[in-house]
Amino acid sequence: MAPGAVALRPPLHRVERRAVVLWAARALAWTLPLTAALGATHALWSAAGPWTGPLLLAAAVLVPAHAVVMPLWRYRVHRWESTPDAVFAAEGWIVRQWRIAPVSRIQTVDTVRGPVEQLLGLATLVVTTASSSGAIAIRGLAPEAARAAADRLAEITRRTPGDAT
Repeated sequence: MAPGAVALRPPLHRVERRAVVLWAARALAWTLPLTAALGATHALWSAAGPWTGPLLLAAAVLVPAHAVVMPLWRYRVHRWESTPDAVFAAEGWIVRQWRIAPVSRIQTVDTVRGPVEQLLGLATLVVTTASSSGAIAIRGLAPEAARAAADRLAEITRRTPGDAT
């Protein structure tokens, strides 16, 4: 490996367990309205019964299964770590993605807390790099951990030579 290169490896830290609730809520936020619209169509338009009935039956099984299985699976996969050399992130549930952002490529470090994240006591650490792949967003962190990581990364990048391009 070249001097200064950072090896791809699994990150050490799990996200907060409360992230499971966040992911389940987001899954239900788009599946329940669709299921309700399908149910209304089934109830109000009798000609639609032959195709909406089977779809409602499938939704009755798949929506709760998705809201339970997907968040638990994501919790098992999602990891993160920041070191003096790089930020590591692993995420996904069907498609898994591991990403590394070398400190010399970091342009901005932000923390974000949407309304549901605030309610659950969670935060997102967003590390923007000079990469066409876009920012690394690490969701499901404790606000204190996100803030501390952002502060630490800001200090490390300030001391790191290079122009982040």
